[in-house]
Amino acid sequence: MTTTHNLGFPRIGAQRELKKALESYWSGQIDAGQLEKAGQELRAHHWQQQQAAGLDLIPVGDFSWYDHILDMSAMLGAVPERFQWSGERVDLDTYFRMARGRAPSGEPAAAGEMTKWFDTNYHYIVPEFRPEQEFQLSCSKLFDEVTEALALGYRVKPVLPGPLTYLWLGKSRQGGFEKLELLDALIPAYSEILLRLRDLGVEWVQIDEPILSLDLPQAWRSAFESAYNRLQVPGLKRLLATYFGPLQENLTLACRLPVDGLHVDAVRAAEEVDQLLSWLPSYKVLSVGIVDGRNIWRSDLDHALQRLAVLKEKLGERLWLAPSCSLLHVPVDLAQESGLDDEIKSWLAFASQKIEEIVTLRQALDEEPETVADRLASARSAVATRRSSSRIHSRTVKARTATVTGAMAQRGSSYQTRAPKQRSWLRLPLFPTTTIGSFPQTAEIRQARRDLKQGRICEADYRQRMQQEIALAVEKQEQLGLDVLVHGEPERNDMVEYFGELLDGFAFSRYGWVQSYGSRCVKPPIIYGDVSRPEPMTVAWITYAQSLTDKPMKGMLTGPATILNWSFVRDDQPRSETCLQIALALRDEVLDLERAGIRVIQIDEAAMREGLPLRKGDWECYFDWAVGAFRIAASGVADETQIHTHMCYSEFNDIIKSVAKMDADVITIETSRSDMELLQAFEDFEYPNEIGPGVYDIHSPNIPTVEQIVSLLQKAAGLIPAERLWVNPDCGLKTRAWPEVEEALEKMVTAAQLLRSSGKGGKA
Repeated sequence: MTTTHNLGFPRIGAQRELKKALESYWSGQIDAGQLEKAGQELRAHHWQQQQAAGLDLIPVGDFSWYDHILDMSAMLGAVPERFQWSGERVDLDTYFRMARGRAPSGEPAAAGEMTKWFDTNYHYIVPEFRPEQEFQLSCSKLFDEVTEALALGYRVKPVLPGPLTYLWLGKSRQGGFEKLELLDALIPAYSEILLRLRDLGVEWVQIDEPILSLDLPQAWRSAFESAYNRLQVPGLKRLLATYFGPLQENLTLACRLPVDGLHVDAVRAAEEVDQLLSWLPSYKVLSVGIVDGRNIWRSDLDHALQRLAVLKEKLGERLWLAPSCSLLHVPVDLAQESGLDDEIKSWLAFASQKIEEIVTLRQALDEEPETVADRLASARSAVATRRSSSRIHSRTVKARTATVTGAMAQRGSSYQTRAPKQRSWLRLPLFPTTTIGSFPQTAEIRQARRDLKQGRICEADYRQRMQQEIALAVEKQEQLGLDVLVHGEPERNDMVEYFGELLDGFAFSRYGWVQSYGSRCVKPPIIYGDVSRPEPMTVAWITYAQSLTDKPMKGMLTGPATILNWSFVRDDQPRSETCLQIALALRDEVLDLERAGIRVIQIDEAAMREGLPLRKGDWECYFDWAVGAFRIAASGVADETQIHTHMCYSEFNDIIKSVAKMDADVITIETSRSDMELLQAFEDFEYPNEIGPGVYDIHSPNIPTVEQIVSLLQKAAGLIPAERLWVNPDCGLKTRAWPEVEEALEKMVTAAQLLRSSGKGGKA
């Protein structure tokens, strides 16, 4: 029989139960025991759901209170010194202080750096290493959960990040050593983990090494064989899991490693599966990730069965079936979506449905196809109707994209010519202050949005309420002394969802939540067809805000690559084509804002890096169309109109030249969690335009001091001319409360004023 399993299940819950429990704990509404009970109930439900669907092996260890890489740091005792850890058990509040800087108990400290998990919108907490780093088992969470699942009668497969991937994802704030040198200290701790799992009665363990889909230095490639030779535990079988892309030059390495099975992403690396048959030893299991774990379209089961039948003939019982990667990246259950358009809903599969697809494929392979004939027919019909639906294609949109020229991606003049014209009318001081766009989404704002959706208030009443919130935001910014204002975005549910709701070609779920980090969940739009803009989307809100102040007001838009990368995107045409369609819609909005008198326009590309292919050989092609789309959206304006963009929580040092090619007049970026580490890029590359390095971490409730902000800005001014530096937080303020926002912004403005008055501008 073919074995079915799952690499990981969404941990947030179908109704975001985890989010609600976490935030209740952080606010003191429940205690640690109640939080643990909520987690236990959620885990038990997910295990039962997967077993009931027919999976043979149930993943354990995929549940996390915040992040699975942070879980590994806690298990290994890799706790930075600033958290004043005693060196014994890593308790829950130490864990949360590492994640977010603060917990119900313990002293606040700077949170761990947060960045994107490969090319996804999931954020992990970056492990921090020091040269003398020791690793020791310091948290029993994984073992406790395995014991919990075994007691409930499940056949479990524990999941943990592999040692090479864990080291690769970490960094050191101290120079003088290569983190790969820590492998010898790390392997004994991993061996102890495996021994304890075996002693609990575990048969298989899944060890995730997604870095095998990257361009690896030879030293790291060589380390794999050494590490896995030492990670052999008699009586315990190891499934090495790779995903997110093809193995390429690492294919033979992965096949040769002394493990008992190999999982590969047969969606993103379909062409490699046949090669694997030639290299994989005859005793090893091949787990085929045949169902897309990154997107929400139903699988073409007929096509999958054709591929699997060949593999089944050659592998027999050594064939395992699974999603391509963890289902962390898709919503929980489509069955909840009673309000979604029936035709579009028929094209979709969320995590629960993807598990059903895996089991259906197994049954069709191992049993008479007639037993699943109805399910196969349903999938066949969905694929066919989606392919032929008239709702997907627009002749008007196709005709417009065909007329795009290179000139549309060029500003009328260079930055050097534009900048004096912009400064002439803006008349801003040195170190001008601004924010990234959003202000707190209060309970009152959310209630007004619910009231509108449920018909308790009319559109006119809702608009009046939002105008009141905009007026409040403008008033507070003027009182604080900010230089370039924003309207605060009270009318926006999400920076991508809001625009998707106003564009053709998008659909929306009600419960399609996906974890972004910690308790932060997003509900990605579904791009099912050609994209266009029926009417202006932001102009009325921004012009109203501008009418309340004489200071410049920023128009706020989300950029084409970010809308693309933070959506579930149609897979029947190249992503570049969809991105271009979005860019043209945004170009219309930019020009409408300019015509309405808005001369500072921010087009956020928070996810530009996120869409970057994992292999550097593919980067140039991606940047050609992604940066090109941004420029098409931004380049129709006059020289006097200042274009801003924003990027957050990604590594930028190795792509800074491509970022510069966006030719935004001002870019604001996250730098505070990494202590301005990003600015190292400017030691070798002179960024040509203006830049606002984020001076405090908005994802932590900790309030920065004036001295901390001044210090960060002085670092920046040592590398970038002061006249090209802006002062801003590192991201939007939507998730924070007004008291902490006002206090933090007051300190930020004070820091800017101190630098102006001191005359210590920095680099000349």
